[in-house]
Amino acid sequence: MAWDDGLTAYDFGPQHPLAPIRVELTMALSRELGVLDEPGVALIDVEPASDELLQLVHDPAYVAAVKRAGKTLRPDDEHMLGTADNPVFPDMHDAAALISGASVAAARAVWNGEAAHAANIAGGLHHAMRGNAWGFCVYNDPAIAIAWMLEQGAKRIAYVDVDVHHGDGVQRAFYDDPRVLTISLHESPTTLFPGTGHPFETGGRGAEGYAVNVALPAGTGDAGWHRAFEAVVPPLLHEFQPEILVTQQGCDTHALDPLANLTLSLDGQRRAYEELHRLAQKTAGGRWLLFGGGGYGLVHVVPRAWTHLLAEAAGVPIAPRAATPQAWREFARERTGETAPLYMTDGREVEFARFEDGYDPGDPVDRAINATRTAVFPSHGIDPSL
Repeated sequence: MAWDDGLTAYDFGPQHPLAPIRVELTMALSRELGVLDEPGVALIDVEPASDELLQLVHDPAYVAAVKRAGKTLRPDDEHMLGTADNPVFPDMHDAAALISGASVAAARAVWNGEAAHAANIAGGLHHAMRGNAWGFCVYNDPAIAIAWMLEQGAKRIAYVDVDVHHGDGVQRAFYDDPRVLTISLHESPTTLFPGTGHPFETGGRGAEGYAVNVALPAGTGDAGWHRAFEAVVPPLLHEFQPEILVTQQGCDTHALDPLANLTLSLDGQRRAYEELHRLAQKTAGGRWLLFGGGGYGLVHVVPRAWTHLLAEAAGVPIAPRAATPQAWREFARERTGETAPLYMTDGREVEFARFEDGYDPGDPVDRAINATRTAVFPSHGIDPSL
């Protein structure tokens, strides 16, 4: 796992929803439960990404603008720095470059065979564009990590994004590149930022079918979400056979998240991590690179979700009804004033019917699934009706 305490310096200020306390509480909970002390779990040293690394994805002029804004603290409208979503803050380049450096360090560990799985839980800033900040994201660390692996000679990388928001920045970075299969399951762009991620966004010329978007209706819960996931993701990954599976696990799909409208439980999110781990084993030779992402339930959702994620990656999954440690609950109260949850999940049973057992055209989730399968499955030689 790539980690440095400096990763919590990515901080837009006390009123901003992307608060670094969510990462701090995740690490504290993971430590209290012993996840980081498991055999085979190691913390990877982190260095800030160099300009050369950042420019695998970002314009040199944009990198210079980020550096400048972090010194002058003046807005830069051209590069969308200083907006409500992306306020400028002191030394923002250094903080953002450290997150990207951590993601590349994790990618290097997996690509070089030093680890089967590697994580940057502070990463997953999937909205940042080539020449501007966007959606709380200054540098696009997942895209930079993927671009670095392509530079090393990777031929097939799959990126699966389960954040409630469309992974637009990563999609755009590789929209014309058939070496990268991007799959995003998110709330419909008709009801949520960033307004992209329609099923008809399928890839550029020569890469048709390599951008995959499942746009789920507001209100979708565990059953509908997993029905959609199983109907789209495994068939594509089995066909594509990536050399490495890269995943972004924004946990803002939870019902308590204040910025979105899906209604998953911790149990549903935990099952998603199990499925992604299984798919890494079955389709990518076990090589799994994983990132955090969005998530704004700072105490009740993010720390539990991402601790489950790290435990799953470490091969020591936490029992759903395990109690949260008393010491962690006290720490959470000291740091936030909130009463932390007593248990590691919401105590839900995750059950769903598989799409292959019957398509219901009156169900908006089924219509979303059908639209995606119809748009991209033929490009991969898969019959969308099966």
